[in-house]
Amino acid sequence: MRKLKEITPYEIENAMKLIGKDWMLITASDGRKVNTMTASWGNMGVLWGKNVCTVYIRPQRYTYEFVECSDHLSLSFFDESYRDALKVCGTVSGRDCDKLARTGLTAATVDSVPIISQARLTIICKKLYADDIRPEKFLCDEPLSNYKQNDFHRFYICEIEKVLVAEES
Repeated sequence: MRKLKEITPYEIENAMKLIGKDWMLITASDGRKVNTMTASWGNMGVLWGKNVCTVYIRPQRYTYEFVECSDHLSLSFFDESYRDALKVCGTVSGRDCDKLARTGLTAATVDSVPIISQARLTIICKKLYADDIRPEKFLCDEPLSNYKQNDFHRFYICEIEKVLVAEES
């Protein structure tokens, strides 16, 4: 694993670009195994006087099971050379194969939380709140087009406990 340096949440680069354009891996453990999935929906900001991020996971995703049974998760961000690995982690289920082995990514732990070793930026998160997106709460219909199969996400508001950047070797 590369050497990691801790920074503050205020030093994180443009969150909209990181999540929406660069994508991230959400990684969690069930106590025995680790699973990860690619995501491009999420938020970062301040809530309840804490630095937080919000991630969204559909219940049919295998990673959902891991996040549900853990108090912590990690968010990992990569340089462009990992785009193909992120595509695999977003299209192949961990139920069907070992995504880490298939992509060459490796898991490690920081404070007992699973991370992906190759990430250039890692955020360690503690879950604070979870709820389901409900169709009756939409104020307009346009976003509902994302849910043609009524597979509404669960969202997790998480406290950012630690932000780590990989140091150049």
